[in-house]
Amino acid sequence: MNTRLGEGIGNMEATVFVQGTALVFCLAALLFHHNGSFARLGEVPVLYWFGGLLAPVITVTVMLGIKSLSPTVAISAILIAQLLTAAVIDALGLMGAEKTKLCWQVFAGLALMIGGMLLLKRNA
Repeated sequence: MNTRLGEGIGNMEATVFVQGTALVFCLAALLFHHNGSFARLGEVPVLYWFGGLLAPVITVTVMLGIKSLSPTVAISAILIAQLLTAAVIDALGLMGAEKTKLCWQVFAGLALMIGGMLLLKRNA
């Protein structure tokens, strides 16, 4: 949907619209359900405050990826990148994650996924 919206009104305009819509929805949801407090924001490491900066980057790159690749190949690449990132976070124990070993099964699983994505791309 975002890719088609971007084709109609422009990628950055679509990103602003999508993120703005998400903000309105989140604020409305916050009225009905909340279990924390913005007052505790100072207790959280400042680095974590910037997670929201990734949202527009992700939105734009997904739109561009789907536009230049097929949706299946683009989403496959995104999932592989997310799993690889998660594996690195786990292996290094970043952001409070419990440190785990990177075993051969992780690499085998990622290799199989990459192989599957390449097969999809070949047929796309």
